[in-house]
Order: sequence, then structure tokens, then C-alpha cells
Amino acid sequence: MTRLLVGPFNRVEGDLEVTLDIEAGRVTSAHVNAPMYRGFEQILQGKNPHDALVYVPRICGICSVSQSVASARALASLGGITMPPNGQHVTNVILATENLADHLTHFYLFFMPDFTRPVYAHQPWHAEAVQRFATQTGEQTRAAIAARQRWFTLLGTLAGKWPHTQSIEPGGSTRPIEVAERIRLLAKVREFRGFLERQLFAAPLEQITALSSEEALWAWHAQDPWRGDFRLFLSMVQDTALTRLGPGPGRYLSYGAYPQPQGGFELGDGVWHASTGALAPLDERGIREDATYAWLSDTAGPRHPVEGITLPDANKAEAYTWNKAPRLAGEVIETGAIARQLAAANPLVLDAVGRHGGTVYTRVLARLLELARVVPMMENWLQQLQPNEAYCVPTPAFTEGVGIGLSEAARGSLGHWVVASRGRIANYQIVAPTTWNFSPRDAAGTPGALEQALVGAPVQDGESTPVAVQHIVRSFDPCMVCTVH
Repeated sequence: MTRLLVGPFNRVEGDLEVTLDIEAGRVTSAHVNAPMYRGFEQILQGKNPHDALVYVPRICGICSVSQSVASARALASLGGITMPPNGQHVTNVILATENLADHLTHFYLFFMPDFTRPVYAHQPWHAEAVQRFATQTGEQTRAAIAARQRWFTLLGTLAGKWPHTQSIEPGGSTRPIEVAERIRLLAKVREFRGFLERQLFAAPLEQITALSSEEALWAWHAQDPWRGDFRLFLSMVQDTALTRLGPGPGRYLSYGAYPQPQGGFELGDGVWHASTGALAPLDERGIREDATYAWLSDTAGPRHPVEGITLPDANKAEAYTWNKAPRLAGEVIETGAIARQLAAANPLVLDAVGRHGGTVYTRVLARLLELARVVPMMENWLQQLQPNEAYCVPTPAFTEGVGIGLSEAARGSLGHWVVASRGRIANYQIVAPTTWNFSPRDAAGTPGALEQALVGAPVQDGESTPVAVQHIVRSFDPCMVCTVH
């Protein structure tokens, strides 16, 4: 048996190390290390609860809006506040703008460049991949960067700036939208739709969302296998066994994405179990954070976030990461776009996961399908805005109580839990998507989702950064600064 340390994983921020035990050319065991501690949960203690909206976006420069939305929902829960419809629609548009930018960035800048590596030089599509996706020089890489930049100008109007947007409040959005501005915003959304329909899918979004099975997907692909970047990705899937690579734990969590004023979510909530093929209701009370193998105090064992402790213990024996191990009813959970699409009963994702499970292929497929599904939702939300009606209601002083804010970031389920006492924050705990997916072993010794997914990954002779390991890690899309707060 040999041991290999892989990391850092660059392209986003490189704070991730993976230790692999390898035997007979396969990974037999993996330990995932988040090697950086930041301490936001200590920083927030003693602050005015409303001040959390200034601090938490600074957790991350990639998904800062997601942190703002989760915090605002926690404070709304604490204060019993309900957003007016305009505020809900605008908040959804702001969050969707960031989430879709993350999906675009993940595909073009983080995931696809690995297919330009020399290990794939024998594949018929390798030269095309280099031309399209090579870091910095790829034609489609450059086009996606330009599209992303134009896309984020939405947030100049909606929120003043990005990242670290400050317009999101427990009571809605502080930036009302004028009629003429709505027309310009719709034009920007349709410009982004045009990029997706010309470059990524080479087809109308409605044609992509109408694909209801793998049979329909592959029949569509066969019409022109290299036309558009989505079809080229599918060609790579056929040639690289991505359908079998990186199997997840088979349990998928979604808190529900894009709540609507009339109730419910655009993309549903719940826990989807591969063993039954059914969606079960979410019971948030079953969440526990286990710090057995984290460089953090594990006094009194696994705790619900309301009672959570984030206290460093850097010399702790047997610990190997700063990340806690969240579990739901004692089970390892995977979260992300794949979970949202399963909870929303997307027929193509249900069929693909039913055939292959949660793998590199199905994780990336779900993210791309989410791009096609959410853009029309954004057009609809903007059209539903009512002139001269409220966008935000006043926020009362927060004194005593518990608030829970559950949301969906691009990478998956994000939760904020706040406890207020005498007008100050007594406890604030955050469980990010990467906390779930990149968790260490728990007290029972059960590996986290990524640790399980890496077992069985092939490692070729001489590989110091195995390409299969890169594919698996990137399919989960790590954002480690959120993980360790």
C-alpha cells in the first residue's frame, strides 16, 4: 500500500488536502482535510444580531449572497418577519444570479480544464477540448468569463454590488425596482439565455428542460455529438466512465430553493433516498455536528447547531481537519444541485441517478440542467414584480430567541442557526454545503460523502495528482472557506 497527499486544489481557493491510501492502482481509503481555521462563529458572539448581515457575507467571496440570504432568513425566523412578494422575488433573483454564475464558473473554469490534460491526448475530442477549455486561452473559457462578467451587472441594479451585497434584509430587499429597470434586467437575463442557447447547449433552454429520460438525452446528443459544450461533455462521459466514477452515499438533502410568496419552493425540499427512490420530509431537528475527528472541542458529543460549539483544539489526538462532520439522523448526506433536482422530481435526473447513482456524471448533469431550468424562473419572477408595492418591511429589534435560516447555495444546503439573548448573539452556527460533502469521519468511524466517493478511484502509475481524483473532487465543487467559517 502507498500513501499519496493530493492538494492544494487550486482554481478557486486551494485550502483542501486529500490523503489517499492506494493499493493495486485503486484508492482504498481517503481522508479529507480542510486545513484552515477562520473563526467567524466566535467573531459573531456578542454582536447585535442584525450585524450578522455585515459579517457573514465576508465568509466567502464566491457565494456571499448565499450567506446573506441564509442569515436574513435566520433573523426573519428569530423576529417572526414575512417578506412581501416583491422582496421575495427580488431576493430569489439576486440569489439565482450568484448560483447560476457559480454553475457557469464551475463548468468552464473548474471542471472542464481537466479534460485538456495530456492523459487524455489519445481521445478523439482532446484537441477540441484544448481549443475550447484550456485555462486562460480556451475559446469557450474566455467567452464564459465575458458572459459571467456581464451577468453580474444584474447585481449592480438589484443590490448595489457583488460580492458582499448589503441589500438583503430579513424583511426583503432594500432596493425597489422601477418599471424601466425591470425591462433592462429582463434584457440582461435574456442576454445570458442567449449565451447558454448558443454556446453551452446549442439549443433552446426549453428543449433541454423537456428531456425527460436518459434515452431522450442520448438521442439528442447523437444528433450532433460535438455541437455545443454540453454535448461535448456528454461525449467525454461516454469515453471516460464518468457514469461510474465517484459514487456518493445515496442520500441527498435539499432545504428547498427559491421560496414563493404563496408557499412552497420552485425546487423542492426533502431527503431523497436511492434505496427507495422516494423523497422523505426533512426534519431539521435530526441534524447533528460531530467533531470527533476535527481540531475542535467535541464536549458532550454530536450537537444540534443551536447548541453547537466551535472551539479550536489544535493539538487534539486523531483529528485531521478543521471541518466538523454533520449528519442527518445519523446518516451521511450529499447535497448540491443533484439533491435539488431529485427533490424537484426532475425526470431526467431521477432516471440518470436511478441508473448510475450519484456520480461525477450525474452531479455535473444536474448543475447544467439547473442553468436551463432557473433562467426562465428568473424571467418569471421579474415579470411578477408589482409597481408601487413594498419590497421590504421594517426589522424589529432582536432580543431573545432562536432563529433558523435554511437556504440553497449553488453547492447545496446552507444553514444558519442564531441564538439571541438580551439583544446580543449568544450563539451562531453555520453548516455549509461543503461541510456536508467534505466532512471527516464521525464517532462511528463512518467516512463523509467525498471520502466515500474517492474509494475505488483509479490511480495510474506515476500520477501525483490523479485525474480521476480531480474529477471526483471537482464534481462536488469545494468551497473550503465556507466549510471552516
